[in-house]
Amino acid sequence: MSRDLSRIRNIGIAAHIDAGKTTVSERILFYTGKTYKMGEVHEGTAVMDFLEEEQKRGITIQSAATTCPWKDYTINLIDTPGHVDFTVEVERSLRVLDGAVAVFDGKEGVEAQSETVWRQATQYHVPRLCFLNKMDKMGADFDFSFNSIIERLGAPAVAVQIPIGQSSTFRGIIDLIRGIAIYYSMDEKDRGGKWEEKPIPADEQERYEKWRHTLIEKAAETDDALTEKYLAGEEISEAELKAAIRKATISFHMHPVFCGSALKYVGIQRLLDGVLDYLPSPLDLPPIHGHDIKDPEKVIERKSDPDEPFCGLAFKIVNDQHGDLTYVRVYSGKLPKGSRVLNSNRNKRENISRMFQMHAADRNPLEVAEAGDIVACIGIKEALTGDTLCDPDHPILLERPTFPEPVISMSIEPKTAGDKQKLGEALTTLKREDPTFQANYDEETGQTIIAGMGELHLEILRNKLTRDMKVDVVVGKPKVAYKETIVGSAQNVRGKHVKQSGGRGQYGDCVINIEPFDGTGVEPEVLKKLGWQDGVAFENKVFGGAIPKEYIPSVEYGVRMAAKTGVLANYPLINVKVTLVDGSYHQVDSSQIAFELAGQLAFREACSRADLTLLEPIMKVVVTTPEEFVGNVTGDLNRRRGMIVNSDQRGNTRIVEAEVPLSEMFGYTTELRSMSTGRASSVMEPLKYSPVPSQVKKAILEEVG
Repeated sequence: MSRDLSRIRNIGIAAHIDAGKTTVSERILFYTGKTYKMGEVHEGTAVMDFLEEEQKRGITIQSAATTCPWKDYTINLIDTPGHVDFTVEVERSLRVLDGAVAVFDGKEGVEAQSETVWRQATQYHVPRLCFLNKMDKMGADFDFSFNSIIERLGAPAVAVQIPIGQSSTFRGIIDLIRGIAIYYSMDEKDRGGKWEEKPIPADEQERYEKWRHTLIEKAAETDDALTEKYLAGEEISEAELKAAIRKATISFHMHPVFCGSALKYVGIQRLLDGVLDYLPSPLDLPPIHGHDIKDPEKVIERKSDPDEPFCGLAFKIVNDQHGDLTYVRVYSGKLPKGSRVLNSNRNKRENISRMFQMHAADRNPLEVAEAGDIVACIGIKEALTGDTLCDPDHPILLERPTFPEPVISMSIEPKTAGDKQKLGEALTTLKREDPTFQANYDEETGQTIIAGMGELHLEILRNKLTRDMKVDVVVGKPKVAYKETIVGSAQNVRGKHVKQSGGRGQYGDCVINIEPFDGTGVEPEVLKKLGWQDGVAFENKVFGGAIPKEYIPSVEYGVRMAAKTGVLANYPLINVKVTLVDGSYHQVDSSQIAFELAGQLAFREACSRADLTLLEPIMKVVVTTPEEFVGNVTGDLNRRRGMIVNSDQRGNTRIVEAEVPLSEMFGYTTELRSMSTGRASSVMEPLKYSPVPSQVKKAILEEVG
């Protein structure tokens, strides 16, 4: 008999860096009986932060998965990083999760990375609970943090709990659904195991009534039966209220807000109850949609049912001494150990030789996985992140997660000839593990250029190479990943490749128009027809057989290859539309390679005529600083060509938001510390690409030579 899928929850813990995600995860593991010794992030002993780098730095770098029981339910939990350099870990985790707990700092409320994580969860349609953590922290403010969720995220947040006291007076929570006050023993030795349930105290009665009234009002808005009861002034039962909140949470009409202090063991058990009560099981979600391999227009759906044909998504690959571990979310059917499955992205068969249920770095062997499970498999050789695994007799292609482009690069060379081969193998492994990491060999300089999401990202990868993979390397300075684009347009530009060398020659001739095009405001179907990819659109408008049909793809390939290597300074050229309008061919001498070269020649010439410029990555920088250093901080950001876009007062602290070119931000954290005597902090994330000012462009082109 198959197990009850309604008793499974696949959830992630996600938030801004330092909001307390990993501490929340550690408490969950303790209360669910998965660990008996509590780990602490600040001591470097957290179970979910098991990498050496994570324990040294006190931050989460890669998402860790575990499975834990709670009240006859199974919770598959993924703890994700908060640092923007590791945003890919959040992206791919949210792609396969059914629900998430967004953790917020009770003093800071919504912070920069909270917005990014929230946006990612919305993109993948993941229902969320909110947990206002650190209510015992100096300066904690429930009302401010709660309102920041509504104002800054535009989210329909509704409190189901409110704190009794806050900051140094925090001693428990009021459950708005049950109408009781829960007082915790704040003695850390009790580890949240001792509490008392009492009636609402007189001094909290008015506050309780106000918040409860809002909760019932919002719940009634989402349910017709409750609306009638509410308007008639009838009592709404606890079960009715919970059912309405659950339905509204799954349909994104509500995000229940819990509160507590993970460090002081307050509120975690009730948060776990909330996960069971309000977040969806695999059965609550619509069937997963995919495409037919042979006919991409045909949509196939798979229900979350063990009796359906198997399909799953490989969402994470981890290099391991016993063989690569491939994490798979099973969406439908069963996956027995030892079975052969089809990788529909690569049209290759894969073997599932062994399978595990993961608990951070530890693993429990499994014989079979079913719909709703998240497992790690050994034996899969070809799959990359985002590939679909399925039953060979019932192929399906699921949508891949999208990953951001790298914004920073640096050169890397092996120290000795012996390290050369090892470096190649190690980089291949890193690329499989991390889709935002890129490595390319530069023929001209003989160097390998690696690219990633930020300085910390590249530093961690470099440490992995030298310490874990034992490859000695010499590393250059980090460089910005610039892009090229065109400012104007060019019409009827000819590219002609003619070569006669005795015998059969080469003949390719094409005429193109080019214009700026960034794809915004264009329907997805239109973009698909234009082959919108890597910032280049290509349209064929050749009539009357001026160029035979079989050579059109060769012209397009030549155009795309030329765009990849750039025209101005060897940076990729983006945001351009190329229209093929005319050309000619030779009955004998024309070939695919000749038209490919003609396409390259035409594209380069057209771009030169259309006026080229460089684009640079602009970062969204959020600085939190005491009031007395605001002048220093804003002056320094202006000096770095930054544009201040917002400045908020929070108590005696100022939150300064700016848009600054990445090229000006190297080593910023160290300089910020020194100008604020270590009291200011900052986070930054990629925002957009913008044209480089002419003076800066001149300097970059001189440097490139």
